[in-house]
Amino acid sequence: MKIVKVTVDGRTLEAPEGTPLLQVMLDAGMDIPHYCYHPKLSIEGSCRFCQVRIEGIPKLQISCNTPVRDGMVVKSDDPEVHLVRRGVVELLLLNHPLDCPICDKAGECWLQNYAMRFGNREGHTIDPRRKRGKRLDIGDRMLLDQERCILCRRCVRFCNEVSKTGELHVFELGEHSKLDIYDDQRLDNDYSMNTADICPVGALETKDFHHKIRVWFLQETATVCPTCANGCNAMLSVYKNRIWRMTPRRNDEVNETWLCDWGRLNIGYPTDSGRLRVPIVDGAAATWNQALDRATQALTDFTQQHGAALGAVVSPHLTNEENFRFGELLKALQVKQVAMAVQRWKPDDLLIKAEKAANARGVRELKLVSGADDGLEQLLGAIESGAIKGLYLCGDDLLKVTPPDRLEGIFSKLELLIVQSLTNDPRYAHAKVIFPTTTFAEKEGTFTNHAGRVQRITKALDTPAGWIGDGELFTHLLNAVTASGETYSIANVWDRMSSDGAAFAAVQFDNIGPHGVPLAAAGK
Repeated sequence: MKIVKVTVDGRTLEAPEGTPLLQVMLDAGMDIPHYCYHPKLSIEGSCRFCQVRIEGIPKLQISCNTPVRDGMVVKSDDPEVHLVRRGVVELLLLNHPLDCPICDKAGECWLQNYAMRFGNREGHTIDPRRKRGKRLDIGDRMLLDQERCILCRRCVRFCNEVSKTGELHVFELGEHSKLDIYDDQRLDNDYSMNTADICPVGALETKDFHHKIRVWFLQETATVCPTCANGCNAMLSVYKNRIWRMTPRRNDEVNETWLCDWGRLNIGYPTDSGRLRVPIVDGAAATWNQALDRATQALTDFTQQHGAALGAVVSPHLTNEENFRFGELLKALQVKQVAMAVQRWKPDDLLIKAEKAANARGVRELKLVSGADDGLEQLLGAIESGAIKGLYLCGDDLLKVTPPDRLEGIFSKLELLIVQSLTNDPRYAHAKVIFPTTTFAEKEGTFTNHAGRVQRITKALDTPAGWIGDGELFTHLLNAVTASGETYSIANVWDRMSSDGAAFAAVQFDNIGPHGVPLAAAGK
């Protein structure tokens, strides 16, 4: 595309010809107030807040619907522009309720911020504010406050253009206009909660976050959603070591600016009261050292007695680094039968992928498993035939993809079962050792999504004192089995990963930025 130059407030900016002027200015880091414009939605041009002066044009122009052309000279810092901004804010505040103290959007509300920057100290009207619906239940996960709505229509365009479900609409005309749902259609699509993200005020709110906590208490951590193989980029909002919400983080290569409802609601398990918090040894709670000693002794005795009769199930929820170290442990234990269990659900053509795990592609790229079903049927058949007599099981996916009767028979045949799990499931009753596993929110590392993009996750929650993470756990066992002196660190493991000739050899860990990097094998 032809690259043109435009001058804005004395700065020379370059952009493809025809790009919206507002987007060019925003990409350049300029602070241009706007409401209705969104980079992933069609242009509405209704709020009139982004007006600028363009040389050669007598009237101010909205920058969102003005394509850039070569030689354009623009002023955003102009007395008339400032006057228009004050006028827009005042018009919006004529009927907007003064309920910031109880509004969940307070602290990150665009109208609140712009009113402080551009608004008048006093209003010019004494008419009462119009009444509209408050806290309307418009969906299983959504609430609507019609009085707060500024009619930017972002949510309407989202439902028409992104989810393509069309539940929301602006009814009536003029000052009678109001946002609502159709009588026979509630806002229940799989992406409904995105409407709260893109709402610049507090008109649309999610039920899970409604009146829970003030946003200024929250600490934001960039991460990757672990719910499916798409690996959507997200932000975890944490306060007092608890996740209060997960919201989308923009990555045009993965999820643009969206997140499915099921991913953002799948945040309760790291702090769930039923989660396993201490190791279990022979059915009783134990210390980490006791569990490590028992597991080491059990694995050593089993290998001496049965040789290569130990199998393993790899977890697609562990990071690339953890699974690589697990693979080194399995080699040391002479494990020949390795499989992966991956739970599946119904995918769509937007974000949701069939595999309900963030790192199944990473396990495959590490060459830990093979076959159409990742070796699972072969491993289960080997246990049933008696060829495999012991199992090291990581994760709970096997319980979810295997029929209960068959699973009971498989567990009953095992002479040794060692588990790493979020919960102490009753079906693990005969396990020699059950280690608590560590969630995505409690560790550093990388996931590889379905398309082969390697993306970093960042620790947002603290684990209890003395906790041993999955990678450290594998390292402890590896050192005990091989009498080696390995240490577990991301940099150390990544050096090993990138030097073994696998797909990760083409990636440098330090070069994995906030949007990830594709593997050389991506798309093969």
